[in-house]
Amino acid sequence: MKESLRTGVTFGLTSAVITTLGLIVGLHSGTHSRMVVMGGILTIAIADAFSDALGIHVSEESENVHTAVQIWVATIATFLAKFIFALTFAVPVALLPLGTAIVVSLAWGLCILAALSWAMARSQGEAPWKIVGEHILIAVAVIGITHKVGEWISVYAPA
Repeated sequence: MKESLRTGVTFGLTSAVITTLGLIVGLHSGTHSRMVVMGGILTIAIADAFSDALGIHVSEESENVHTAVQIWVATIATFLAKFIFALTFAVPVALLPLGTAIVVSLAWGLCILAALSWAMARSQGEAPWKIVGEHILIAVAVIGITHKVGEWISVYAPA
């Protein structure tokens, strides 16, 4: 049961951070619209949380080693972690100027990812700097790519 909960929470948190940061950075660089960024966050919190939860559910079922309760614990934990943490990115977008909100969201998301990675590395007896660095590098790559895609769309896509 504890492992199923950990699976759901770690997957949900990681997905919430990477997906939401990528989306808000891409939408911001493409539109500079608070409404569009907020709509993206809410869409991620709802649709992608359900999608990830179903993905974990099917993945856990396909392993054919977990009980039904373990599968549902992982499913619900994934949904709640993704939903709740994706929504936390709406707070700075709602309360701050959009450019500042993006910077605050980046700092918040990378801190969540670093803390989760550090805790995971420590629990596995691994060097935290290696795991944290690897995960932050991947997040920064996603953020950079989605920023460039947003810029590209704002220039080349028809309105």
